Amino acid sequence: MKLENHDGGAQPISAEREHNRWFQLILAILCMGLVANLQYAWTLFVSPMHTAHNWSVADIQVAFSIFVLTETWLVPLEGWIVDKFGPRPVVAVGAICVGLSWVLNSYAASLHALYFAAVIAGIGVGCVYGTSVGIALKWFPDRRGLAAGLAAAGFGAGAAVTVIPIANMIHTAGYAHAFFFFGTLQGIAIFILAMLMVRPQPRKGLVAPKAIMTSRHHYTPAQMVRTPVFWVMYACFVAVAAGGLIATAQIGPIAKDYGFAKMPITLFGATLPLLTMTLSIDNLCNGFTRPLSGFISDKIGRENTMLIIFMGEGLALLGLREFGHNPYAFMVLAPMVFLCWGEIFSIFPALNADTFGAKYATTNSGVLYTAKGTASLLVPLASVLAAYASWNAVFVVAGLASIIAALAAKMVLAPMRRRWIDARENASPEGDALNFRDLPLQAGE
Repeated sequence: MKLENHDGGAQPISAEREHNRWFQLILAILCMGLVANLQYAWTLFVSPMHTAHNWSVADIQVAFSIFVLTETWLVPLEGWIVDKFGPRPVVAVGAICVGLSWVLNSYAASLHALYFAAVIAGIGVGCVYGTSVGIALKWFPDRRGLAAGLAAAGFGAGAAVTVIPIANMIHTAGYAHAFFFFGTLQGIAIFILAMLMVRPQPRKGLVAPKAIMTSRHHYTPAQMVRTPVFWVMYACFVAVAAGGLIATAQIGPIAKDYGFAKMPITLFGATLPLLTMTLSIDNLCNGFTRPLSGFISDKIGRENTMLIIFMGEGLALLGLREFGHNPYAFMVLAPMVFLCWGEIFSIFPALNADTFGAKYATTNSGVLYTAKGTASLLVPLASVLAAYASWNAVFVVAGLASIIAALAAKMVLAPMRRRWIDARENASPEGDALNFRDLPLQAGE
């Protein structure tokens, strides 16, 4: 049996293939870590840009929403290109966009320039993110939750390594210099890693754990979006992502409004401003939960894990409403939000591939990932709500949305998904030869 390599040739299956899939996953994790700053370090630049240009915080945060929208809503197209041409060219283009976007930010003298750079940044991160998740899903059909979690962990925890150097550079050399230096560094590093990527070709016989409901069929994106079960997944994703994105984008302004952003905090012998310390812990929690939750979901099921973690995010957000004005409570509850939020980026891609198959997993997970873009539309609205009411109102709305999503995952999504998979398996025992249009989309749902 032959396998296609990244150059379009063929090579025999060997023992190295098993090791190679872990090497490819490591490349994906590193690339994810190198684009993490574009999202998770953004909050460090908001106040300096506000001071330098007198732009309102709400106007600056429009750039964040544009970035997330571009990052997420183009991933289906980028995923299709990956499925057709392989990961290397897509990640290479992403590397160029990642570096260019922060260089443009360093020179931006108007909001329009900032918004244009946000579009470039979104394209770059989407190329890297969509490709990396697809690598995990396709190389590891037997460990989708863990592999997707490890890939997503790079994006969640990657900024933890550089958030302190970025904060220090902003303080000593200005935000523009920090944008230029780290943008160039990250772009070059991702481009080098891209050159080592190959097409996913897992060996035969790898199957999902028994606790996971999986389909034997492979659905195209067009078929997937016609199913009610997909839209329930999408709604749960939006509900949970909204709270985490608000925390990501607004944690700096919130700490500043509460008056303790620059309060010195000593932890493990290191003394840092409270905001910098909290962001470092946030990013570590955000990265740690992704492989952990993915691993747990492989063992106890996706929806059971979603119930526990989504409920945790909701309670943490409500806790910020009650106790967030205390700086020490803030340092505990803010990381709890990230701990219970980051898992959506491991569980949902795995859940999507379990339900709709691995053949189009890169594109299909990209379509589901657009839910993050939809949720990002709520970030500027959170600023408006906070201005007219308070941050307490924002925490209540976001917290209740997460709790509702937790209950929906267990009580609505799990039985719907089981009925849907069972109906298709029984209707088409021959496997991949499924005539999708002959099956009633609403049967059993």
